[in-house]
Amino acid sequence: MQGREIEEKLAALRGGKFLFLPHAIQQMTRPERMISRQEVRNVVEHGEVIEDYPDDARGHGCLMLGFGLDHRPIHVVCAPKSEYLAIITAYLPNPEEWSGDTK
Repeated sequence: MQGREIEEKLAALRGGKFLFLPHAIQQMTRPERMISRQEVRNVVEHGEVIEDYPDDARGHGCLMLGFGLDHRPIHVVCAPKSEYLAIITAYLPNPEEWSGDTK
């Protein structure tokens, strides 16, 4: 499953169940981040895949870029499963580590 296939799996799961893994919740609730579940859902439903991880040990996943409150950029790492989308982590990209468009 490369590029287009991950997009198709994500499309099939949009609007469905999300499973927020403990690491994701820990990262989302850091005081300097405070990323809501709705913001993560917005990234998954309206964002774009910027990196594909077909060989990830947790299963085929990807890094998505989307926007949250006040149009702040948010990165979400997720992995489509058969009945839900596993949210592995979510964070605010550090401008020093990413290009100007946070890709």
